[in-house]
Amino acid sequence: MALTTSPPDPKALDAAPARGYSSDAAGLGRLRAGAFVAPALALIAVFLVFPALWVIYLGLMNYRLTGIAAAEPGFVGLDNYLKALSDPGFWNSTVLTFQFVLGSAVIGQAVLGFTLAWLMRNRRGTLKSVVEGIVILAWILPSAVVAFLWVALLDRDSGTLNALLGIPGFAWLLDYPMLSIIVFNTWRGTAFSMMLYGAALGNVPPSHLESARLAGASGLQQLRDVVFPHIRGHILTNLLLISLWTFNDFGPFLLTAGGPENKTEILAVYVYKTALQAGDLGYGAAISTIILLINLVVAIFYLRLLRSRK
Repeated sequence: MALTTSPPDPKALDAAPARGYSSDAAGLGRLRAGAFVAPALALIAVFLVFPALWVIYLGLMNYRLTGIAAAEPGFVGLDNYLKALSDPGFWNSTVLTFQFVLGSAVIGQAVLGFTLAWLMRNRRGTLKSVVEGIVILAWILPSAVVAFLWVALLDRDSGTLNALLGIPGFAWLLDYPMLSIIVFNTWRGTAFSMMLYGAALGNVPPSHLESARLAGASGLQQLRDVVFPHIRGHILTNLLLISLWTFNDFGPFLLTAGGPENKTEILAVYVYKTALQAGDLGYGAAISTIILLINLVVAIFYLRLLRSRK
């Protein structure tokens, strides 16, 4: 005996949500799904959206921490932004920030993180555990502790590095300030790149590498033709995240306070000195808004590369 089925009635399907069925894949319904995400949206609004809008508002005011402008701030429109665009200190900090990002994130953390992940990919035992432990420890230690350790390492009179190299009295933070904070930030931030690349390399089919090796491909050719095409998305994602983090990093202030002679005064430090030390919150907020726009441009650039990776 053959069983026959009839196609569902479209009117019955349309009426299903009205009888209590949910129209979404999770089966929650719009109201219940909205109730679940409401706490997260509230936190985003309180800690991200509102502060961003408040900074934009302050950038349009002549607000200061002290004086008449603190009690009665006035609207100045785009004056703060025009002041920033003609401020040599702002442009100096912008150039230093891009140098810092290029040196410590794009070249330092990304390259060192991939190198460590590649060398440790097939390792087992104590060596891998020790290397991963040291790198991750540098990442999770508080910034104040890390800065203190690096000051002790690079100190002119009693620094550990000078003692190891046998060059007492050499002032690393005075003679090579930018290089010092680049190496400092590379050391403390490499763990994220190493872990991300380690997970990505685990997804590269071993058979592809073996086929390339049997075909006579060198190690560099295997990286270029097999490994990098497989993990290109991971590379771009890593570069996006570490670039934004480094662009807004305040850690170098703990090491050099922006000196000597403003040679390490990256934008995060410049905003701090302008808004809090000098008390010009309006101008500092305008610079912060410009930093936000730069971050958006950088993010869009990387996202376009991610979308076009195929």
